[in-house]
This record gives sequence, C-alpha cells and structure tokens, in this order.
Amino acid sequence: MNKLIVPAVIVASGMVVAAALSQQRQQTQPAQPPASGFQAKPYFQMPLEKDPSRIVRLQNVVIPPGAGNQFHRHPGDQWWAVQEGEVTFTVKGQQPRIMKAGDYVYVPRGTIHRNQNLSKSPTRSIELNITDKDKPQTEQVP
Repeated sequence: MNKLIVPAVIVASGMVVAAALSQQRQQTQPAQPPASGFQAKPYFQMPLEKDPSRIVRLQNVVIPPGAGNQFHRHPGDQWWAVQEGEVTFTVKGQQPRIMKAGDYVYVPRGTIHRNQNLSKSPTRSIELNITDKDKPQTEQVP
C-alpha cells in the first residue's frame, strides 16, 4: 500500500500543475475575435519546432447557425475536422461539400476557400494551422 502512495502523489501533483498551466495559458491568450459569427478558442500557438519562421496553432471553432466566412486563404497549411454538426466547405471554383461530424479536410497553402453553417444547429470543429509567422493569418479574397 505504501509503495503506491508516492507514485499517486506524483501523478496527482502533475495533474494539478498541468491544469494550472492550462488555465494560465487560457488567461494569457485571448480568444480570437469572432469573424462572421465564428467563435475560436485557441488551445495553443507556438513556433514550429526546427522552423521558428512558422507557427503552429490548434483551436476549437464554433460556428452558429447561419454563420459563415467569406472566401479567404492562409499563408500556410490548415487541417480541420468537424466534431459536431455540419459545415458546408467550398473551395473557390468547386462544388460545395457538406462535412459532418467525423469528416476532415486538408487545405493546402493559398487555397481559396470558405466555411458556412447552413444548418439550424451550431457546429464545432477543431483546426490546426501551420503558417508563416510574420504574415496575416487570413487574407480575404473577392
């Protein structure tokens, strides 16, 4: 019994420290301002290992019913997966694609695209971006 106390205390301490660091990170990194109704909550943003000229960002995105963004592109690669609801994903010049929970997409650098929630329920997705550090992360295009 006594042999389990020390490892249990170490594990519990690690969990408390991790939770405190997570809370501190959330307080020091304000959520992205909503764009066209989007609500983005960053989990983290940091320099890309071995290439500090690029950043990695992971965030949770909620799109209210009827909301969407305009056609845009990013200075890097993007991956996102729908966790709840459905999103209409459109690459400019292609047919829209309805993505549901469990679907994911890779958006290469410079791809002109948009996301819309044309349903009556909110959608939630997770998004990973690896983009150039000193450029605007989103460029609106006509």
